[in-house]
Amino acid sequence: MNQNIYEEIEIGHVIDGPSIDVTKDMIREFAKASFDFNALHLDDKFMEKKFGKTKFEGVIAHGMMTFSLMTRMMTDWLWPRGGIHRRLETRWLKPVYHGDTITFGATVSKKLKTSKGQWILFSLEVKNQKGDLVATGESMAESP
Repeated sequence: MNQNIYEEIEIGHVIDGPSIDVTKDMIREFAKASFDFNALHLDDKFMEKKFGKTKFEGVIAHGMMTFSLMTRMMTDWLWPRGGIHRRLETRWLKPVYHGDTITFGATVSKKLKTSKGQWILFSLEVKNQKGDLVATGESMAESP
């Protein structure tokens, strides 16, 4: 693709994003970077209890860690093609645990031309190694 992906990309185009192995170290490092030291993310003993009707399998990754990896996928794909990542909205559907492998993907869902630019909308999905959908999102990119 050249530097105007808007003209070349078609609705339905699929981006195969990376698969990332989630580790306890990764979760701890994200806690340090985000200053979010909630026991949900760091304390195995704390996570042994039940939270209302919910019983987790152990410490869980920060939702914002998944969000940041979704942003990384979009930026890594768009930037070399001349696109600029402008917006991301997400929904977390299931917890991500250390030991999970999460795989990212996106599909072009819409293209818009306005007086201010050319826009590409994407539907994003994040699945774990079991094929469970753990997060979804909508992303918008600008094509110069």
